[in-house]
Amino acid sequence: MSFTVAIVGRPNVGKSTLFNRLVGARQAITDDLSGVTRDRQYGVSVWNGRTFNVIDTGGFVPHSDDIFEKAIKDQVQIAVEEASLIVFMTDATTGITDLDDEMARVLRRSGKPVILAVNKVDNHNRSLMASEFYGLGFEETLFLSSISGTGTGEVLDRIVDFIPEDDKFEVLDIPKITILGQPNVGKSTLLNALVGRERNIVTDIAGTTRDAIHTRYNLFNKDFLLIDTAGIRKKAKVHENLEFYSVIRAIKSIDEADVCILVLDATLGIEAQDMQIFKLIEEKRKGVVIAVNKWDLVEKETMTLKHFEDAIRAKIEPFNDVPILFISAKEKQRIFKVIEEVLKVYEATQIKIPTSDLNDKMLKVIEKYPPPAYRGEYIKIKYVTQLPTRALSFAFFCNHPDYVKKPYKHYLENRLREFYDLSGVPINIYMRKK
Repeated sequence: MSFTVAIVGRPNVGKSTLFNRLVGARQAITDDLSGVTRDRQYGVSVWNGRTFNVIDTGGFVPHSDDIFEKAIKDQVQIAVEEASLIVFMTDATTGITDLDDEMARVLRRSGKPVILAVNKVDNHNRSLMASEFYGLGFEETLFLSSISGTGTGEVLDRIVDFIPEDDKFEVLDIPKITILGQPNVGKSTLLNALVGRERNIVTDIAGTTRDAIHTRYNLFNKDFLLIDTAGIRKKAKVHENLEFYSVIRAIKSIDEADVCILVLDATLGIEAQDMQIFKLIEEKRKGVVIAVNKWDLVEKETMTLKHFEDAIRAKIEPFNDVPILFISAKEKQRIFKVIEEVLKVYEATQIKIPTSDLNDKMLKVIEKYPPPAYRGEYIKIKYVTQLPTRALSFAFFCNHPDYVKKPYKHYLENRLREFYDLSGVPINIYMRKK
């Protein structure tokens, strides 16, 4: 297991800014609003040849009535449990507050090693003010300014000193699965149901998950990384900067994924915004499974499921060879079937088909139904091979590649799907001059 560092502290002390500096990317959303980071956020840092995980957490507020702040407190507790070392952030400009005292007590009880990082120390005057933080009683107390980067090198040096010599960082060569959908369709509920504990803040308020959350799933002989994202809203509804960053994050998480689970709300059907997300997954050539959530809330007749499924397939044409499952994340109905389908799609994205087998099967169907002649020219396809690309791609060599039109390419794609069970996987077909 790799070394993990959690950054904790009360709201608005600069945790996410430090997180971004440590992981070397703008990964956590930073804004002047208090409580911007609601969930834990994971990243990887490399310093002096050592690699470790970093967790950014929401601001710790122990005795609040606010629904988010209560949930954030639980998130911080989970992060502290998961961490090998804790970076406790405070703010030199405000001095020690009651919340800092409360947090210090929690951390001392945890028994974990703690580095106290006093932030916003960017001049001599603040350096003098910051000395009061020695009063919190932590042996490792460092001054820094996370916004300018001053002192972050010292923090990294001390973190690396704590990493055991035999700690080897695991590069996760496992399937990466992103959960996508509009706000409030039940993405976080699905993730929590799968992993069997509250990994995310789930409330009835749309847009609760602002960051992409990474969760390792290692149960029932299955091992993969689940990524829950902020809901993607229609552009017209993206008002605040935060929403904009969340949409960008969700789009980036598609890049990171091998397979995407597109969650739909059964009570709403497939909407224009769901179609936009689906097209985005298809454009990025990622595997996809559609999970129709809240199926328990739909009044059913004999053919309800079939009609619903047909309506979805008609909307997503021509790429409609996609697994569609009807689930209830809340009631945990058919949620593990989703994972089975996702892993099946993942296997299909990794397929390597022998050229001899491809030619044996595909040239027979081409002979049976050859491409239509174009301007009196007959088209002869002589050879087919799989290309060594990340997305599943096939090259068909023929005498007139420009004369082969879309409908015939769809015919070839459908035959490939039938022969090799490629449901849920976008396919690229290229015509090449022989």
